[in-house]
Amino acid sequence: MTAALLLRGALTFLFAAQSIDSLPPRHPPRSVAIDERLAQDYGIHVGDTIVIAPTPQGKGDTVIVDALVRRTRDPSEVARGAYRIRVHLDELQRLVGYGDRVERFAVGTRGTAGADSALTAIDDAAFGFHAYSSHEIAVESSTTFLVVSRFHRAIGVITIVASAIFLLCIMLLKVDERRRDVAALRLMGISRGTIVRSVVLESALIAVLGSIAGVALGAAVSAFVNWHYQRVYRTPLTFSLVTGQIVVIAVGLSVGLGIFAGLLAAQRLVRRPPLSLFGR
Repeated sequence: MTAALLLRGALTFLFAAQSIDSLPPRHPPRSVAIDERLAQDYGIHVGDTIVIAPTPQGKGDTVIVDALVRRTRDPSEVARGAYRIRVHLDELQRLVGYGDRVERFAVGTRGTAGADSALTAIDDAAFGFHAYSSHEIAVESSTTFLVVSRFHRAIGVITIVASAIFLLCIMLLKVDERRRDVAALRLMGISRGTIVRSVVLESALIAVLGSIAGVALGAAVSAFVNWHYQRVYRTPLTFSLVTGQIVVIAVGLSVGLGIFAGLLAAQRLVRRPPLSLFGR
């Protein structure tokens, strides 16, 4: 392995910053890359000397912090509070005392054919070996998030149906309050179609204005959610996202439901005789 090879350790190493003037190292200190959160919590900077050990009171190795590593945009790491330290492969091997054994390793390939042949070769190398593609690992680790996504989708469908019923009731009440105006227009000779079109146009305009306000509110809430939880978990992961597809779906549903509710309410009103709208 080259000296530049870094491996993310499977263990969380305990460390202690200390002076090593009186304890000369047995070998030149190696370089490590530590979690950025670890550096913030304990005031560690690039160039500092620390000691890493597999156990709190165990014998460790003196290393120099050479780089800080940020957390990736991986949802599976959000709730994990453990710190990560990247060390050289031979350093990790000496610390954990595994000898030539490993629990997991990753192999980079080029193209689908190369990945398939690598999976077959690793599986056939020895009994107990099993290779997984990165896609399989991603699907397996994202099962919880898929369940949450489906749950949110179900909540969204229920909310849309309930909102549509509520919107229809509001439109029926609002249009019914204007029955005298509609009756006067009918007696003046205004056709039913003209009255229906005016009500539908007004409903569509209100729906568009409401959609604009809703998109603005959604974007503001999304920005606040990302700001808050990125600070809480100290991660660049985006927790809430307002995409163009979401905006199009929301505006389309709003305008469509508004037009449908206005049309249904107007049709219900113009079918009644004008004099009955005056209460006669």
